[in-house]
Amino acid sequence: MITKPEDFGRVAVLMGGSAAERKVSLKSGAAVFEALKSQGVDVVAIDVTGSPIDVLVGKKVDRVFNIIHGRGGEDGVLQAVLEVLGIPYTGSGVMASALSMDKMRTKLCWLGYGLVTPKWYLLKSTDDLDVCIERLGFPVIVKPANEGSSIGMSKANNRDELAKALQVAAEFDCDIFAESWVLGKEYTVGLLNGEALPVIRLETPNAFYDYEAKYNSNTTKYHCPSGLNIEQEKQLQQLALKAGEVVGIKGWARVDVFIDESDQPQLIEINTVPGMTDHSLVPMAAKQAGIEFDELVWQILETSCR
Repeated sequence: MITKPEDFGRVAVLMGGSAAERKVSLKSGAAVFEALKSQGVDVVAIDVTGSPIDVLVGKKVDRVFNIIHGRGGEDGVLQAVLEVLGIPYTGSGVMASALSMDKMRTKLCWLGYGLVTPKWYLLKSTDDLDVCIERLGFPVIVKPANEGSSIGMSKANNRDELAKALQVAAEFDCDIFAESWVLGKEYTVGLLNGEALPVIRLETPNAFYDYEAKYNSNTTKYHCPSGLNIEQEKQLQQLALKAGEVVGIKGWARVDVFIDESDQPQLIEINTVPGMTDHSLVPMAAKQAGIEFDELVWQILETSCR
């Protein structure tokens, strides 16, 4: 445990990046920077617009608080750069970051361990639509495998909508898959230093918890306490911890999960660099656990000291 800000040395908050989540990352990064600065940490904010090597080489930095969302910051690339440069950083390592960023391969890991996740089908082209429909039926949700913040995702209720959803997702230059639509309630579980934070239940009038619902809408409802009984909440927290353990999560993360109409938890995805904006879920859950934002940022930074 770090008690004095000077023990962190000089901290670089890396934010921005070039992925689709750049705008969110800048907002998260600004909040993290202010929280560390207010606690006396020697901190510098760095907007990464190109190579992270270029922005770090020659700078005296003792550790990095990584708050770059999406590809280039959350997928193992930045983590590998920091490993080579010998700079400690927050969050998960190269392997866990790369696996978690790829929603499909995360699901394969979970299935290998016997954890439940919705059925899915890889869509390589429009030639796959009919087999996908045969395997999954409708409705489905179509996802770019390597994007976050629900970017590029669409719900499809028929073949025409499935074809259009594939076209939308194809803009993001990664694998695309259709996933069976889960009827039930949506939850998210923050992980911090090997422990699960209080569960949040998400409720939105939108078709699903999309980018608008996450960052712009005032109609999204966040239930924390979640409404689950004590035993159900504990079971969901343990499931989230196990889901993270299977792919090698370290430090902090957020696990998204549905509980379907038969009370079966269905794992959806893991975020290894969750948002830290005023709409973000990990700060919300931490506050319910009695951890204010500044203290949360401090504790996340401590994960770089392992």
